[in-house]
Amino acid sequence: MIVQILLNVVLPVFVLIIAGSLMQRLFRLDLYTLSKINFYYITPAVVFMSLYQSNISFELLGSVALFYSLYIGVLYLISFALTRSLKYSGGMKAAFTNSVLLDNSGNYGLPINQLVFAGAPLAASIQALIMSFQSLLTFTYGVISIQGAKLSGNYRSVLIGFLKMPVPYALVLGFVFHVFSVPLPNFVTQPLGYIQNSMVAVALLTLGAQIVKYPLRLGRLDIYFSMILRLIAAPVIGYLLILALGLEGLPAQALLIASGMPTGVNSSILAEEYRNEPDFAAQTVLVSTILNIVTVTILITVARGL
Repeated sequence: MIVQILLNVVLPVFVLIIAGSLMQRLFRLDLYTLSKINFYYITPAVVFMSLYQSNISFELLGSVALFYSLYIGVLYLISFALTRSLKYSGGMKAAFTNSVLLDNSGNYGLPINQLVFAGAPLAASIQALIMSFQSLLTFTYGVISIQGAKLSGNYRSVLIGFLKMPVPYALVLGFVFHVFSVPLPNFVTQPLGYIQNSMVAVALLTLGAQIVKYPLRLGRLDIYFSMILRLIAAPVIGYLLILALGLEGLPAQALLIASGMPTGVNSSILAEEYRNEPDFAAQTVLVSTILNIVTVTILITVARGL
């Protein structure tokens, strides 16, 4: 089973990531434009269609929200205790915690979800919810933590930044249209479907282009502390919460896999934006994505037993 998962799910993902890396090396792609296409064009369409076509209930929505809140809370407490015991500076504490809490549930998690669950609307909806919660966390805690360490706080920009994000609006609209069974004409659903189908290729090409610009340096011990929490402790916490909340079947599988995603590119983007430990942040994105070849294969195997 592990070999099958590796060949059918994990390796196709990394083939596309490598293709993006080669494209970046050869042509110096415009990463700003690629990010905007993913963030404002593809991701909102995927989130909307996933929720609109799903059979997710209010009860499941509540369970996912509770799971995610507890999951992030436990990870934060562990990160806080570790950074305090290691006597990190304020800026390093923010960068380290962001590397653990802000995972790549979008342009990596969504493709993995689609390949594992063959595009099942319910599984895609759960991943879309997780991605939306991640976006909220990124533009609230992720920004505030760095601003608190570096700027002493311009929180008005945090609110404006969140209100500009398209994903939460797509999330709400998709869920409302689903609940009230709002019919959509073909000239709306068909283009959205085309965009949705492009997500895997474009998102992974973008990820490959983003991570290749960072040189690989393996000499920092704090990177490995981050990897232990992000790739090992996080899915263990997710597994224990799934058992504690009594979740099972496809929702449990989707949540467990979602809990083991590598560090998100957003943590590096925030670090560069505020000049807060950018080298550390870039390394955690790159190293965690590489190591995830192994960890996500194991995680998918475990998830199929739930």
